[in-house]
Amino acid sequence: MKKPSIVVLGAGYGGMIATVNLQKSLGINEANITLVNKHDYHYQATWLHENAAGTLHHDRTRIEIKEVINMNKVNFVKDTVVSIKPDEKKVKLKNGEIYYDYLVIALGFEAATFGIPGLDEHAFTIGSINSARLIREHIEYNFAMYNNEKDPNDARLTIVVGGGGFTGIEFLGELANRIPELCKEFDIDKNKVRIINVEGAHTVLPGFDPDLVEYAMNSLEARGIEFKTGALLKECKPDGIVIEKDGKLEEIPTKTTVWAAGVRANSIIEASGFETNRGKIEVRNDMRAPDYDDVFVVGDCALIMNEESGRPFPPTAQIAIQMAEAVSHNVKAMATGSGEVESFEPKILGTVASLGHDDAIGVVLNDRKLFGFKATVMKKVIDNRYLLKLGGPGLLFKKGKFNIFY
Repeated sequence: MKKPSIVVLGAGYGGMIATVNLQKSLGINEANITLVNKHDYHYQATWLHENAAGTLHHDRTRIEIKEVINMNKVNFVKDTVVSIKPDEKKVKLKNGEIYYDYLVIALGFEAATFGIPGLDEHAFTIGSINSARLIREHIEYNFAMYNNEKDPNDARLTIVVGGGGFTGIEFLGELANRIPELCKEFDIDKNKVRIINVEGAHTVLPGFDPDLVEYAMNSLEARGIEFKTGALLKECKPDGIVIEKDGKLEEIPTKTTVWAAGVRANSIIEASGFETNRGKIEVRNDMRAPDYDDVFVVGDCALIMNEESGRPFPPTAQIAIQMAEAVSHNVKAMATGSGEVESFEPKILGTVASLGHDDAIGVVLNDRKLFGFKATVMKKVIDNRYLLKLGGPGLLFKKGKFNIFY
């Protein structure tokens, strides 16, 4: 009897947890498992803001796939997905193609720039190891250049962060800690540095607890962050941005604009002909795509509506991991004909946002609010728990965060 072929596309949180769970639960004679990813490493996407600010080296964030995947049970293909042909049960890759009996789509996100002129060309995004490293090097370059020009350009010391959601706020927290170090290293007066957050809503972290939002803004403002809320970014140029606030346009000279105000599902999803909602596949309750019983979707590519709020669940790492656990169970049940396919119900265990290495905010355990040190500890516990789930104690001790007091 032919073994079923299970193909997982993408090695983000969802793809990795699905693959690890499948290799644990399926015998080598029960299925052929293939993981496809364009890099030979997985990375902690929730740590990229630290890499971008230069407060954590990118090698800490990067995890070699071979460290957590059993290559005797999983065929790893380092290649780029070009398209999916669900009617043919085929995935087209840059260097070939692969057929499947069961497919798990975990292709992650892309930046959404909403057609704002110049953003694609002139703004940076925090979306990968390479993009985060580029931001860090760009900031350091501009600080280094400042005192090496005949006429120093203050725009080199102005950093604009577009978006006051989780990514933007966490990046601002890391910048607030990093800038004093850069000023000391490059002989720059800290008072010359401007870090500006531009947010279209009238508050940062929209929808988050107001007390925690106030704490976050006070913490960041005390460390030099400027907030421009209710302001729309209208244009991004090589040497500045244009914003609109209260009906008035303002131009801010800057050499560094980091866009953290929106993401969308990988564009391959729409291009492959799946039925989509806001660019994502609105999955059935068992995480399968509409019209295709052999295609499962996890992470940023999947859309699940929260019936209480009437809005989609946010595309967090927490939910992506839970999706992957449900999908791996259901794929095994279908591939082996044993067990029942189960419905997926997200369980929001809490949300924590860092404000730098020594400050954070969070809501956990029945809406309990956490501020400062306690929230910082909880953030690191959450990060370490994922490493333990992914690769066991070995990976935890190699990559975990144990610097609780600094």
